[in-house]
Amino acid sequence: MSGRRGLVLGGGGVTGIAWMTGLLAGLQEAGVDITDADVVVGTSAGSAVGAQVTTGLPLPDLLARQLEPVAPGATVENLGTRVLLGFGWAMLRSRGDLEDFGRRLGQWSVERAAAGRTPTLEERYAAIRARLPVQEWAADRTLRVTAVDADTGAPRVFDGSDGVPLLDAVAASCAVPGVYPPVPIGGQRYVDGGARSTANADLASDCDRVVALTPIPRAVGPMRSAAAQLEGTPSVIFAPDAGARAAIGKNVLDPAARAASARAGRTQAARVADQIRDFWG
Repeated sequence: MSGRRGLVLGGGGVTGIAWMTGLLAGLQEAGVDITDADVVVGTSAGSAVGAQVTTGLPLPDLLARQLEPVAPGATVENLGTRVLLGFGWAMLRSRGDLEDFGRRLGQWSVERAAAGRTPTLEERYAAIRARLPVQEWAADRTLRVTAVDADTGAPRVFDGSDGVPLLDAVAASCAVPGVYPPVPIGGQRYVDGGARSTANADLASDCDRVVALTPIPRAVGPMRSAAAQLEGTPSVIFAPDAGARAAIGKNVLDPAARAASARAGRTQAARVADQIRDFWG
């Protein structure tokens, strides 16, 4: 098979990073390396993984990092009741308008950060830096990192062509509304690309075939699923299987579930490798 190949890496928190890393590493072990895609689209957790693989970090090393013990006293964030209520409020008030939904989430996130209910920007940048040993856009790879303007709700795609540093782009894409502070870039403030879609798979629709890894496959309210976004584009979409869901647990931001999620992704890869191999070429 010929033509442009796209890899979509969706949002899903700390455990989503681990599951996708385990899956990609397991596929490579099976002789199927989909990180050589012509286009990589990263949203939230997927932006971190996308940045790692496009800047040439070896998958075995990335997997080993996911399997390391959690440092004592590591901070554990949570998509708790208050945060979920904030999402629900924005969804109800937006009445199906996706950009209005993003704007409401963005403004709510700005207010929570101003009230000191999120980590500081310095703390978030320290966490993102730790995930990105290489912090320069790859010159020979196409990586599209998604975010949402906190003031307007409009989507933004960073790809290195506009001078925005990779570190800033990934920090913005990972700025979960209500949990982490919005990230200022060029006079605007940005929140997680997941405020538009957990996958933003339509950004790979200019490819001839697409593999999408979606730690959170469901779509709610005005959002569209990866399957709906890729309608008409030859694609295969993978979400965590039963074993991976059990490993991930209820809090996708819990680093204690990271190693188990990575191992579950690696195990799942062995079962889907032949399917992806036939599709990927």
